[in-house]
Amino acid sequence: MAPSRLIIFDCDGVLVDSEPLAAKAYERVYDKHGMPGVHGGIIAQCVGMKQADIIVRIKELTGHQFPASADGDIWAETKVLFTEELKPTPGIGSFLETLAGDRCVASSSSVERINHSLAVTGLARFFGDAIYSSSMVKNGKPAPDIFLFAAARMGTNPADCIVIEDSPFGIQGAVAAGMTAIGYTGGGHTYAEHAARLTAAGADFVCADWQEVSRQLAGLGVPA
Repeated sequence: MAPSRLIIFDCDGVLVDSEPLAAKAYERVYDKHGMPGVHGGIIAQCVGMKQADIIVRIKELTGHQFPASADGDIWAETKVLFTEELKPTPGIGSFLETLAGDRCVASSSSVERINHSLAVTGLARFFGDAIYSSSMVKNGKPAPDIFLFAAARMGTNPADCIVIEDSPFGIQGAVAAGMTAIGYTGGGHTYAEHAARLTAAGADFVCADWQEVSRQLAGLGVPA
């Protein structure tokens, strides 16, 4: 009997179409603290990172040092936007309804943000407690830590895991973990070079919608 395959989903930009809203939140909060110029193009270079690494990267790109005492402001603003506007990525609900086998979430976001995102979009019921955050491991993406942690918790060999990711950092982490990597470009933050960058990062396949993901999974022996 062939080993069962575990499907590991990133959250932001894969399950939920959150990246444009998250970029807006960063822009608003940095403006609020007197640090203008943190726009979507800056945040696009941080997609896939956990918040602490995003703050470091923004400083590298703009010179702005966000005050540690105000870290909570970022999630507070993001939560307001998510509650009002967050949507699932197109077609993900139907995809998850028919997906067979084990699945989990492995995200750079905090557990609170992941759970809120899944709750407001109606996707929480598909994952139960199988939620893993980079806050649970030492190193964020592109390190493989979160994916290896998720596989261990789910009792699956890394070689039997398939990761679905929208960011080059996430793809690099999946590859480093020894997992099959599917790049996803169906979110609202996609751009002309998105697929090429995911391929360059090591994606085995790149899919623009969930129908194509289903076809690729079928080729890997996973009914979806």
